[in-house]
Amino acid sequence: MNLDYLKAFYTTVNCNSISKASKLLHITQPALSMQIQHLENEFNATLLIRSNKGVELTEEGKIVFEHAKSMLSLEKNILKNLKELEKDKRLLNICACKYIGEYVLPCSIYTFKELHPDIDVKLFVDNTTQIINKLLDHEINLGVIAGINECEDIISTPILSDKIALITSEEDVNKIDAASIVEIPIILSEYDLDESSILNLKLSKCGLSVSDLNIVLTSNSPESIKSIVMSGKGFSFLPKITVKKELRKNLLREIPIDNVDMSFKYYFAQRSSYNLEKHEQIFKSFITSKKRCFCY
Repeated sequence: MNLDYLKAFYTTVNCNSISKASKLLHITQPALSMQIQHLENEFNATLLIRSNKGVELTEEGKIVFEHAKSMLSLEKNILKNLKELEKDKRLLNICACKYIGEYVLPCSIYTFKELHPDIDVKLFVDNTTQIINKLLDHEINLGVIAGINECEDIISTPILSDKIALITSEEDVNKIDAASIVEIPIILSEYDLDESSILNLKLSKCGLSVSDLNIVLTSNSPESIKSIVMSGKGFSFLPKITVKKELRKNLLREIPIDNVDMSFKYYFAQRSSYNLEKHEQIFKSFITSKKRCFCY
């Protein structure tokens, strides 16, 4: 059975007019009449009685009309479900480490959506260790991580350089040496307590660890840390991308640390065994290009 013929018949009955139905279906009246005739031939029955007053269903036509209603509704639902499935296939789930996920990627994702409005994006924030674990456990397919990835099963593509900045609001401190870091009061991010954190890795280069610091308070909120430091209550280590605005406005100051390299990079990460879907590859190409438009 041809569904186009069935739709022509169903629409004609609803419009009670061949001419109105032809306009609604964007076909000529002779073409519409021909489709209805083909349907009648398939059923070997007269389905409509045509007159100057419109169309009237025969007894056979009433039966076909009721079934046509169900069949066309089923077709509509099938097409709807297929579109929803296609939409799900183009859903981009991004799991990013906290700092780049909260301070840098939002503008980039906004730009990406302007370029690719047909790709839906969901951004999740976690720490780098958890993101790598989720990649390995196949919970996610792509992530944005910070620091060096030593896992052979993860492919990392650099997308942005950053550095850990020692920040304060005090005016009389211009620089500090590594040995003196342990003497200053530190407000620390909870993420830096992890032995695998970038800060711990950088401090280890000069014979120190996070546990050696004079930690007076920890927080999982960069904004609360900045607020405390701006009120003159101590120092903190934060990625520079999180404090660029405050540094520009002179609300915070970066204190150089003698002979300590605090630079690191953010990476696009994926499993080495995973082939990116087309929309994921589009995002990877975008985030590693000059079009990415990061927030600062």
